[in-house]
Amino acid sequence: MKTLSWIFAFAVLVSVSGGAQTTAPANPSKDAKAEDRMFFPRDMFWGWAQLDLAPPHNEIDPNLCAGNARQYGGANAPCSMFARYMLSGMLEVRPFGRGQLRRFMVFGAPSFLFGKNVPQTLYTWSPDAIGIEHSWGAGIYIAKGFEFRVTQHFLFDRLGARDTNLGAADLGNNGPWGRYATVGVRKYFGTRRW
Repeated sequence: MKTLSWIFAFAVLVSVSGGAQTTAPANPSKDAKAEDRMFFPRDMFWGWAQLDLAPPHNEIDPNLCAGNARQYGGANAPCSMFARYMLSGMLEVRPFGRGQLRRFMVFGAPSFLFGKNVPQTLYTWSPDAIGIEHSWGAGIYIAKGFEFRVTQHFLFDRLGARDTNLGAADLGNNGPWGRYATVGVRKYFGTRRW
């Protein structure tokens, strides 16, 4: 009986000390107040932007012009949509701050391409707009760094004077992969050091 009372006392002691470690602080911080909002919390936006530069003889190929475009006009080939610059990014919006809906998010990922190059013939630093490739989707955080995502990838949208057929080397606006939708799982891991 004495052993049973010690086991009971130990179990009570462990549960009380565990509860003391999970209680909220007496003075709520500003971060805790941001989580208190149900709709549109202060930390609802997360994202990144990136500018890429492709050096000569290594242009970005969005698969809009055939690789042999130089055979259809040389340096003056009308289909010169091989990019020198790419501006891309990702924006995630988490509009709910409390409850199970806080795990939900929507996102968009555009990529803008600029340049005027023809492989093995014309290499310029021109910032002529080529077009935009974009995708969007929704996701739900599952647990332990796993996220379920549904993504829709659209066709390439050409910009400006390049929004027409540019001759025999023009492959259309399907972009590298065409239009598609995916269902997937993403895993986040590690900690970043700044």
